[in-house]
Amino acid sequence: MPTLATCHCAAVRLTCEAALVEVTECTCSICRRYGVLWAYYEPAQVWVEGGATEVYEWDDRSIGFHRCVGCGCVTHWSANDPAVNRMGVNARLMELDVMAAARVRHLDGAVSERYLD
Repeated sequence: MPTLATCHCAAVRLTCEAALVEVTECTCSICRRYGVLWAYYEPAQVWVEGGATEVYEWDDRSIGFHRCVGCGCVTHWSANDPAVNRMGVNARLMELDVMAAARVRHLDGAVSERYLD
């Protein structure tokens, strides 16, 4: 069953082909500040529709963080290398009951790059 994520103004809509099972809370400097929970998918499993996004890149510029130009919500990240078959969708933009059913994993992105659970 597809899972829908929308920004606050509903201009940007992400339809994820797979059901949400697990999300990651990362402690790296940017994810911690954004307050996101990442649901990981293959790019072919996600359709991004609607409004425009702005992209922010930092550090080694390997990924771009997308946010809605209208309301500013961080919607997803995408890899700049087309060989990377992974992207992150901000699960906090999904319905509460969908998000509540997912297992939350904790990633020490600030130091070890390892899951703590």
